[in-house]
Parts: sequence; C-alpha cells; structure tokens
Amino acid sequence: MKIDIVLAGVGGQGILSIATILGAAALKENLYIKQAEVHGMSQRGGDVQSNLRISSEPIASDLIPQGGADLIVSLEPMESLRYIPYLSKSGWIVTNTAPFINIPNYPEMETVTAALDACPNVVAFNMDDMAKEVASPRTSNMVLLGAAAPFLNIEIEKIEDGINTIFGAKGEAIVEMNIKAFRAGLEYTQNLLKSR
Repeated sequence: MKIDIVLAGVGGQGILSIATILGAAALKENLYIKQAEVHGMSQRGGDVQSNLRISSEPIASDLIPQGGADLIVSLEPMESLRYIPYLSKSGWIVTNTAPFINIPNYPEMETVTAALDACPNVVAFNMDDMAKEVASPRTSNMVLLGAAAPFLNIEIEKIEDGINTIFGAKGEAIVEMNIKAFRAGLEYTQNLLKSR
C-alpha cells in the first residue's frame, strides 16, 4: 500500500489538522509516513501546501515528484489547480469549490470551474455550505477529509480515531461535530462514486 497526497489550501483553513489526523490514522495501521514541510502557514490567508506520503514500505523521500501524487486534497479550488502538475494520470482531485479570495488577481470562478471540469477524476463541491448545514462552518476541513477518505486506503474507523485523538482535549461535543462533518463528506463521495 502506498499513497502520495498533496494537501493544499490557505492558512487558517485547517490543512495542518488534516495532515495530523491522517498521520495518527496511518500510525494506528502500522504504516510508514513522511510529511514535507508545510509552506505558508505563518501567514493566515497565505497559501499552504504539504506533501504527505503513506506506505506499508519504508519511504525514502518526503517529497512527491511531479506526476506522482495519487491525490490532491484542497480546501480552496484555485489551490487545487496550482498542484495539477504533481497529479498522476490516474490521480484524484478532491476540492472545495468555495473560493478563498486572498489575492487581487484571483481568476474568475468560471475559469477555475472549467479547469476542474477538464480533469478526469474530480470530487468538487461546496464544502463550506455542507459544513454549515451538518455541523459548523469551522468543520469544512473535516468535510474535505471525509470526501477524500474513499481514496486513502485507511480504515474509516482509524481516521475517526485520529479525529478523536486530535480534538479530544476540546471535549466530546467538538469531537462529535467534527466526526459528523467527516461522515457527511464521506457519504457525498461514496454516492458520487456509485453514480459513475
């Protein structure tokens, strides 16, 4: 088992939480993990990107080569497009479609949507709206993690254990809220894959 994931988004959206949860879940499955340095996190609103490699075999490098990513997981649609050169031919993009407009020359959403539509394997929906509907606006990252879960080859229970580990100190209500958001994203992708 091997999966190479590019995590992308904007500072303050919760990309680091996703990486930490996946790391905890991978360790519970006795898998090897390597994570490259996260860039941009020092600035809220700045771009954030991390390489996360998970494998049943030892991993030599923490960097994913161009054309080598199995998955691009992004909380921001333009950020998902920024890393397309890293996506393998059979790889998937899982992205939020709600833009975080943090630069003056942010492209028109029609352009971003058309570029995503041109990719063969995409799960794209408004995760901010789903988070607000099922849990809390602050749980968009857990909706994203759930939407990506079918591609991770990690038991769902282990990911939920990771959510519990990361948010447990904040109380049971926070854990339950994040798991609810995670399950909503998971169900969305499962239904989408059934209809393909």
